[in-house]
Amino acid sequence: MVKRLMWSGLLAATGALASIAANRMAVMIWRRLFDEEPPE
Repeated sequence: MVKRLMWSGLLAATGALASIAANRMAVMIWRRLFDEEPPE
C-alpha cells in the first residue's frame, strides 16, 4: 500500500517536472522562431 502511494507520488512529480521542462522548451523555440512572446 505504501509503495503504491510512493509510486503515485513519484509519477506525479516526474510528470509535473516533465511538463514544466516541455513548456520552457516550447517557449524558447517560439521566441527564437518568431522573436516575440508566445500567446497565452
